[in-house]
Amino acid sequence: MHISLTPMLEKSIQAKVASGLYNNSSEVVREALRLMLERENENEWIKREAAIGFAQLDAAEFVEVTSAAQLLKLAKGE
Repeated sequence: MHISLTPMLEKSIQAKVASGLYNNSSEVVREALRLMLERENENEWIKREAAIGFAQLDAAEFVEVTSAAQLLKLAKGE
């Protein structure tokens, strides 16, 4: 596989390798891609959970909390 990078990205990768954290540029790119995919998965989870929450709000399936003490009790399942 061949990829083209901007000079700034190339310098960033070279700096990571020079720091000793990575053995070569491929390791840096693989780690960056793993982190990107992880973030995308987290974003999808947040979108799904938000959709559920908004649907519950629309259906009036919520508990109004007006104090920190109330929130704590709710979190504890009391």
